[in-house]
Amino acid sequence: MKETTGRFKAATAVEGAGAGGLEEARKALAAARARRGAELDRWLAGLLEATGAAREVALVAVGSHSRGELTPGGDLDLVLVHRGRPDIAQIADRIWYPVWDRGLRLDHSVRTVREARKVAGSDIKAAMGLLGARLLAGDQDLADQLRAVVLTDWRAQARRRLAELAELTRRRWADRGELAFLLEGDLKEAKGGLRDVYTMQAAAATWAVPGPGERVRAAHDLLLDVRHALHETTGRAGDRLHLQEQDAVAHLLGLPDGAALLRVIVAAARTVSYAADNLWRHVDRFCADRPRGIRVARPGGRVERRPVGDGAVEHEGEVVLARGADLTDPVLPLCVAAAAAQAGLPLAPATAEQLAAKVPPLPVPWPAEARDALVSLLGAGPAAIPVWEALDQAGVIVRELPEWEQVRNRPQRNPVHRFTVDRHLVETAAGAAAMTRDVARPDLLLVGALLHDIGKGRPGDHSRTGAALARTMAARMGFCDTDADVLETVVLHHLLLPDTATRRDLDDPVTIQTVAQKVSAVPGRGRQVLEILAALAVADAQATGPAAWGAWKARLIEELVRRVDACLAGGAPPRNGLDPTPEQLALARHDGAAVRIAGSRVTVAVPDRPGLLWRTAGVLALHRLVVRTARVFASAGAGTAVLDFTAVPEYGTPPDPAALEADLRRMLAGRLDVAGLLERRAAAVRRRPGAPVPPPRVTIVEDASDTATVVEVRAHDRPGLLWRIGQAIGACGLQVDKARVDTLGAEAVDVFYVVDAQGRPLREPAALSALREKVLAALR
Repeated sequence: MKETTGRFKAATAVEGAGAGGLEEARKALAAARARRGAELDRWLAGLLEATGAAREVALVAVGSHSRGELTPGGDLDLVLVHRGRPDIAQIADRIWYPVWDRGLRLDHSVRTVREARKVAGSDIKAAMGLLGARLLAGDQDLADQLRAVVLTDWRAQARRRLAELAELTRRRWADRGELAFLLEGDLKEAKGGLRDVYTMQAAAATWAVPGPGERVRAAHDLLLDVRHALHETTGRAGDRLHLQEQDAVAHLLGLPDGAALLRVIVAAARTVSYAADNLWRHVDRFCADRPRGIRVARPGGRVERRPVGDGAVEHEGEVVLARGADLTDPVLPLCVAAAAAQAGLPLAPATAEQLAAKVPPLPVPWPAEARDALVSLLGAGPAAIPVWEALDQAGVIVRELPEWEQVRNRPQRNPVHRFTVDRHLVETAAGAAAMTRDVARPDLLLVGALLHDIGKGRPGDHSRTGAALARTMAARMGFCDTDADVLETVVLHHLLLPDTATRRDLDDPVTIQTVAQKVSAVPGRGRQVLEILAALAVADAQATGPAAWGAWKARLIEELVRRVDACLAGGAPPRNGLDPTPEQLALARHDGAAVRIAGSRVTVAVPDRPGLLWRTAGVLALHRLVVRTARVFASAGAGTAVLDFTAVPEYGTPPDPAALEADLRRMLAGRLDVAGLLERRAAAVRRRPGAPVPPPRVTIVEDASDTATVVEVRAHDRPGLLWRIGQAIGACGLQVDKARVDTLGAEAVDVFYVVDAQGRPLREPAALSALREKVLAALR
């Protein structure tokens, strides 16, 4: 309880609210509810006593009254239980009429235990109410019998009732929206509201799933206090918190204003929503399982645990830590999160908590593996959102990115925005993942999308403030100075394209020159910044809401980008970075084939021959190595080729270097059937579908080289990807003269300079089209 209450205090402290004011106000409201409930209990018990039938009937409360949560606008919900008395109607009238005379709203019923059981069997809402029935006065045995039969039936019919409850809950969510992201949300019925806690408690009563934890109960208590304050200030029973009422409700709760109130509501509602999503996911699994909830196990009785990444396995539809995962590795939380998102699976809440509690914080600057894992997590698209939420609920995000605290749970009191600031940032990054094929640096696009509004909630212009924060955060993440400059520029100018396109004359040369000057703030990176801003403009608007994006705006931005790009095209192109290093050239002069393995670095120097790249990549894939970078250089004069790879294990420990070198030499000598071994391995591996990813893109880059045909491949990274691409190029009778292969997060950005058997570039359109289609077919 203390931990969760502390979370709500933190949410209000930045608004200047005194935590003591909120806590004192909440204590007063809880005391008022307790007094009112006790007074009603005594009065209603007296009404039953006055009938003279207290020993033969039972008056029970259900709903908020039974839970001790009756707010000023709450209804009384009473059931009079009897054993078949013929005068029960007269007894009931002597209770109901005084209640109505007092002006109280009453929902009432008169039932025998058998009748109540029948109603509960057909009406799930009635059943949920009776599960929590509390005796107010009368026959204790009768009340106990009622609860016992309803609870027994509820558990016996758990699979059917839980399926009904799940459907009912999700229909309500679709109808009422999500409380955390609504400016005028329903405190009870919206997703993340009070009703969700009650349904989770009912689900837990089946014993099929666990009940709400301490954090959820604390969140429920806060929302109940807000509902009480709303009824108190408005004098009516409604549960929708309208904008004009928020300041008054905030003041009654000891908060400075409606903005502070919304922030504590968001924190509570997200806690409930997160728990509800997890619970109903377990309910779905339980309902789809075999009768009586029997788990499907492997021979020997062990439940299957499928590896999904280094240190992470899938267990019962969630990602959990693998046995022996290194909890001393500060990169582990991001690696496990990235593996979960890329597999399209949720991160188990207990695993997120374990990562937060036991794994040390990342060093500053972050190691490259952490930065890569972050980009891979964001690059999973929509699948990244629930995984990010799991890390956020566990406290991992704020620990590694302290600047996140200022935007966390911060509402945007603007009807155009449909999310809080932090959720908007994550939604934007998820949307940007669909456009990683459109930019040279998908990692900078994804991180820029995550940080573009990081300055909100601080004094001054949020773009300027955010740009400074983005540079600081980029340095912490380990980006080089030039990349940090790009991220700073992207955050500073993330509104440049939409604002200019919709507010300036695109036919005015000054407009184009002004934009070109701003995007060229980082020398040599102007066109790169422009394409990132173009993609970010789309992702940002789509994550904002339907009113922020449309075909008209899209056409204007597209035209602006086209004109600015033409303006920038006169600059000198950046170097392609394909030149070999002196060390690699020395290795290439080695007599015969040379193989060098140093950690994750694998270098091969050998007389040049067709298919060398993809066969070498195939050997790496056989050893479960994922290629992160590859550089290929062919020396026409010496007739040698140098292949330089950075390759890391798909998961688990690296392969034995001696075994890897032996297989590479066998391949070079023509004594290893790489294709056959890969096909057999692929047939033996059962892979479940992961998160949806954008389709691959293959582009023939015209006028990029006079001596070779340049093929750019953009695709979602996966084991054996380079093997498939190289095999397709070889099938067209082409050789790779140079290649640059990079994996940025989960995105492969590969460029191949290919020539025909005579060492010439392809010129014929038909041949170029056939090459593109062949590579695309291999990627599919």
